[in-house]
Amino acid sequence: MSRAADGPHPHPLTPAELPEGDDWLHGCPDCHLPIQGGGAGLAAHYRTVHNPRRDYGDRRIPITVRVHFDL
Repeated sequence: MSRAADGPHPHPLTPAELPEGDDWLHGCPDCHLPIQGGGAGLAAHYRTVHNPRRDYGDRRIPITVRVHFDL
């Protein structure tokens, strides 16, 4: 069974807890996922998803589909 870590949560849990001027919802410029939690949530997303030292993350490969219509 897991339990919460001691101390405060590492980033804001509600929009009211954000620092002045920070936006609650961000879009990741690399993978285009919506990220909640302000700038701290976006930083946590980068540390976990886009960390090159880890073996997981966004592994999507762009594809090109060519469609030919014969008229």
